[in-house]
Amino acid sequence: MNRQIKIYIGDVKRLVGILFFNASGNRESSGLEYSPEWIESNISFEIDPALPLGHGRAFRSKKEGSSVFHGAIADSEPDGWARQVILRANGKRRKEKKDGISIDDSPLTSLDFLLAVDDFSRIGALRFQDESGVLQREGRKGNRTAPPLIELDSLLRATRAVETDTETTADLEYLRGRGTSLGGLRPKCTVIDQDGSLSIGKFPSVHDSYSVTKGEVLALRIAAAAGIQAAEARIVESDGTAVALIKRFDRGSRGERIPYLSAATLLGIEDSHQVHTYTEIVDALKRYSPDYIADAEELWRRIALTILITNVDDHMRNHGFLHATKNQWRLSPAFDINPFPDRRRVLKTWIAESMGDASSIQSLMEAAPYFGIESRRACALLSTVEGAVARWRQIGKEIGMKASELNAFETAFEHDERLSARRIIERIN
Repeated sequence: MNRQIKIYIGDVKRLVGILFFNASGNRESSGLEYSPEWIESNISFEIDPALPLGHGRAFRSKKEGSSVFHGAIADSEPDGWARQVILRANGKRRKEKKDGISIDDSPLTSLDFLLAVDDFSRIGALRFQDESGVLQREGRKGNRTAPPLIELDSLLRATRAVETDTETTADLEYLRGRGTSLGGLRPKCTVIDQDGSLSIGKFPSVHDSYSVTKGEVLALRIAAAAGIQAAEARIVESDGTAVALIKRFDRGSRGERIPYLSAATLLGIEDSHQVHTYTEIVDALKRYSPDYIADAEELWRRIALTILITNVDDHMRNHGFLHATKNQWRLSPAFDINPFPDRRRVLKTWIAESMGDASSIQSLMEAAPYFGIESRRACALLSTVEGAVARWRQIGKEIGMKASELNAFETAFEHDERLSARRIIERIN
């Protein structure tokens, strides 16, 4: 298989270049070549630090633990849940017959998964057009494929069917293309909120032992109370079930697309199994952020929150950047932060290589100078974050959580690191 896919950017569809894809058996490779008009444009920029502007084709081969595509493109691939839906839908189609002949049963390629994401809801600003001139997966004219909030009940029923292996072809076709690029295997779907903004609806799993959806909204509300730029979130009821509705931060006030990169892409990380550190992100901020001081301080504040609420899923793809200007990028609002009451407090992204995976406030204070933060300022930031976390029960009640639901999260919020934070604040003040 040899394919050539045009890459556009933004709502006005500026041609960025051509994505070349080759598959031969299990071997896959890709390449990207910028278009002359993008290279010569006064608004052009490198869509990926690994793809400097210039003529010629940049190649990639698929390696274990990484995507066949360059990071900026891989960031818009479907997440684990969306891939599951795509695979299920493809499996059902294989079993169907059309005029007595089996439908194409060739295995799905990495390009198939990439193009299965809806053009309207794809993360960031990159858009992909096939050889016939169709934007993937573009809905019929005037018919957006991201469903309105009023269809949340139907989406919830369809996701439950997938989780319980009872889905129909109609369920899968309803969900297919409406997945996201942000997040893992938990059920979710892109929806259009009542105000017309794009949001992610996160559904509870049939395997949950506590209200994970409410916990995420609680964490994002605590983050906002701590002065952290966080994705807007609220709880909506669907068929008596709590769904987390997270507003998409890669869209402007008028719905315009904003280029997005994960921290993994900005740092050039290919192997997701390798250990990386927050100090690496600081180094990237020095190079790419137009306001390094503010972003470094913001990142430090987020690490403090991560430790104090027992967020143990802080890997590099759960940190993101939005395009500022030319080759400069700012931290995106915080997202995918969750309190985990049933997990050991460790960090997926270490504070610094010498500190290991310890989720330690003392270690974070020691690392503050690397973030450009002197000790009294660090203490003030820590005090603000700890003060917001201390109000976790009150904030939980404000979003409608019951006492029993809050009790299930107690060990995520009440622990020794909270006491350590308070002792540090008292000592320095």
